[in-house]
Amino acid sequence: MDSIKLSHHLKSNKVKIDDGFWNKIISLVQREVIPYQYKALCDKVEGAEKSHSIENFIKAAKIKSVIEAGGQVPVYPVDKWFYDEQNSDSNAFKGWVFQDSDVYKWLEAVGYSLSIKQNDNLKKKADEIIEAVCSAQLENGYLDTLYIINDRSKIFTNLKDFHELYCFGHLAEAAVAYYNGTGEKRLLEAACKFADLICETFNESNLKGYPGHEIAELALIKLYRETGKKQYLDTAEFFITQRGKAPYYYDIETGRSTDGRDYIYNQAHKEPRLQDEAVGHAVRGVYLYTGMAELAGEINNDELLSACKKIWNNIVTKKLYITGGIGSTADGEAFSFDYDLPNDLAYCETCASVGLIFFARSMNELDSNSVYADIAEKALYNCVLAGMAEDGKSFFYVNPLEVLPEASRRDSRKKHVKPVRQKWFSCACCPPNLARLICSLSEYIYTENDNTVFINQLIGNYAEADKCSLHLKSDYTKSGHIDIEITNIKTDKLKIAVRMPNYCENAKANMCYSYADGYMYFDITEECIITVDFEIKPQIIKCSNRVRENCGKVAVTRGPFVYALEEVDNGSNLQMLTLDAEKPLIYNEANGTITASGYREAPDEELYKAYSPASKEKTDLTFIPYCKWGNRGENEMEVYIRLEK
Repeated sequence: MDSIKLSHHLKSNKVKIDDGFWNKIISLVQREVIPYQYKALCDKVEGAEKSHSIENFIKAAKIKSVIEAGGQVPVYPVDKWFYDEQNSDSNAFKGWVFQDSDVYKWLEAVGYSLSIKQNDNLKKKADEIIEAVCSAQLENGYLDTLYIINDRSKIFTNLKDFHELYCFGHLAEAAVAYYNGTGEKRLLEAACKFADLICETFNESNLKGYPGHEIAELALIKLYRETGKKQYLDTAEFFITQRGKAPYYYDIETGRSTDGRDYIYNQAHKEPRLQDEAVGHAVRGVYLYTGMAELAGEINNDELLSACKKIWNNIVTKKLYITGGIGSTADGEAFSFDYDLPNDLAYCETCASVGLIFFARSMNELDSNSVYADIAEKALYNCVLAGMAEDGKSFFYVNPLEVLPEASRRDSRKKHVKPVRQKWFSCACCPPNLARLICSLSEYIYTENDNTVFINQLIGNYAEADKCSLHLKSDYTKSGHIDIEITNIKTDKLKIAVRMPNYCENAKANMCYSYADGYMYFDITEECIITVDFEIKPQIIKCSNRVRENCGKVAVTRGPFVYALEEVDNGSNLQMLTLDAEKPLIYNEANGTITASGYREAPDEELYKAYSPASKEKTDLTFIPYCKWGNRGENEMEVYIRLEK
């Protein structure tokens, strides 16, 4: 049977980013974010919520030593999602049940960072943390500090809620990244030892369970590719094929009987191969869908691929914010119903957009269509970048499209919406997730098959593909201009496929090309330089009128960037502003803003009165890239504005 996996992405050791826009961001993550997050994990950030992550590994190692010496260790309850000094013993586990994963995501970011640039001081800190992690691992390979510290007898008894397999997944991903970045195997060996235990425990002859919070599926496939151990791929397939089958494993755990609808939150309401809609917790969802896509490519499963395509289409046509945010409701951090995309209540967790980018790349390798890279670009330049302050020292967990600070303080429905970024979170999944994505960004630029190199993200870089060498010089975010120098050609039938962004109405190239599925295909017979100019200009974008909140409103974009209004530029009561559709949008290259003409309505002092046209006066409007909002103090923000013709 022919493989359905059409291409593969180039690994980070094959691509070196050199890009005027991204160099600064990657450097910021390496210089500020990763060291800052290290301090946060070690509980050394003044005024920030404590992590307890490293503390838990140290406690677990001590418990392990006592057990190995034949001593008695205490038992503490394993009955909550979150443990602090008020609800648990001081010697017990602290934090969320998934607290270990924050450490692993940080280590993964470090692994990718070290593959970009070696840093002896950073590596020393990472190795010290790896020592703490490995010291806590039990002899049989088990490694989850909640259960090691609190109650070893409860291991693997609550897969639905307590995240052991989720933490393992992040351990495995960190181990692969750290090994590829440094060549050192200690963390990889620990991950494989835990993976071996998982493979022995979960199979047709033993426990038929699967993760409550997905990512182990994807991680096991990564371990399989790194080690060649087929049991890891087999267990990933087992987790995905068992999921959602009746009798439901979570019913078996809890001793009850349901029809499965209770498990929509976990995407376990029916078998993944039969799913056609993105449902439940958004981060869990895209992690599962990424694992499904990767498995479909490995085992040539057309049914699984078909399910992935249906789910993808449901997300991007009915459940996606213009910023690339997903998961519209705070109730379960979840996907809601079709076209339910409120601006001021939006959840749009940073992690969810990171996971959407994972899903997009996996789908792009199975289906060489630019729609996947288009959505990845939308999420990357908007929702993901908005999740981090420009100084790299504060973060958004959720990414709304409209903020009124007073409402965030006084309306309990909007308590998740923060008008300023936070130093850290006790549930700190987003900051290290953002860091690991940005440090691995080089792996999202190219995919390659037997005769074609696809350029999916128009980011400047040097790359060594299987069939040629490439140097992509990019002024994409400013002018839309790119140059692609192709050398060291190793085949007679080379094609370079350059993604034409979906917003682009016109592109000019210095060579002839054919066009298919969103890509410009260039036939390459000799060393050359391809020059492409994408038309990149401010645009007014209309949302479907099925989205109730946006009827009569528009958004302003330019290239990959969505723009927003802030109070600091436009005054308070942003809802009183309208955009003049007849006047041009002016891009200011010096500061990246867009200025426009509009109107400000006079405030109505009477709550109700007979209708008459609003009194208004002309005003100038200033839009900034959405990813930059919230960096100038607490103020109002909105993406959508009413249009006046």
